[in-house]
Amino acid sequence: MLRCWMRVRKRSQPELKRFARSFRALILCCVPCLAGCASALLNSERLGVDAEFEQHLLTGDRFKHLIYSRRGQIPSQVLHVYLSGDGSPWIGRTRISSDPTPRNPVALRLMSMDPNPSLYLGRPCYHGLAHTAGCDASRWTYGRYSEQVVASLTKALQGFVHEHGYREIVLIGYSGGGVLAWLMAERLGRLRLLVTIAANLDIDAWTNLHGYTPLHDSLNPANRPPLPTHIRQLHVVGTRDTNVPPSLTVATLTGTQKQILVMAKPVDHRCCWERLWPDLLHDIQRLGMRPLD
Repeated sequence: MLRCWMRVRKRSQPELKRFARSFRALILCCVPCLAGCASALLNSERLGVDAEFEQHLLTGDRFKHLIYSRRGQIPSQVLHVYLSGDGSPWIGRTRISSDPTPRNPVALRLMSMDPNPSLYLGRPCYHGLAHTAGCDASRWTYGRYSEQVVASLTKALQGFVHEHGYREIVLIGYSGGGVLAWLMAERLGRLRLLVTIAANLDIDAWTNLHGYTPLHDSLNPANRPPLPTHIRQLHVVGTRDTNVPPSLTVATLTGTQKQILVMAKPVDHRCCWERLWPDLLHDIQRLGMRPLD
């Protein structure tokens, strides 16, 4: 340590000034990233406390998952399971985020308005778990919908359902959480209803639309076999959504099972799903209770 300090002392004054400028730039670059990660975690924590959710860690296939749960104001053997969007996997278009936790926890906000027994199932490596076993940046970038991620989410959910004795599941996925919900749906035997909100269900078409690097380690719902016919599906899109345009969702679902329902609402990708959620919850309840045709 002393030798390092002596080397710095022997540098010329202009070199020291350049070193100081570079160090200041590094600090100014890192502080917003750290602040962004901290604010994302605080937003979720604060919302969880305000909604009086219970917070726990579940073990999935190879990852830990942070969950928020609530027994529900309406006693039921049906569990509503919420999956969040992709959050902030990248800072800009070139730098990988150190923690992808959503800064605007839309899925958690929707769950806070749901009187039914509910579970928010955190994605692997999100919510401060980016440095836990099995995690690396691929889990929230190119492999955010990978086999490993889907398998771990599914195992964690199945364990929770078995432990608490729920008989049926309604999966509700927002944005990228809708992709994961679809991929989990084909593995869950107790699924009553699949609901996606502003979900990029064809990830290849979505990355092509925006000029993103392909998610080469991810599963694409558009390339999967149709879901079993006993699973009813509701896909909600925003008519003002430029991130996941309605035409993208409609093209993905064309020609699939007849019990699929696509519902368009006058919102964009982020705003204002909370305003519409009470009515959508009513539709989810009604659709989930209706017998299959």
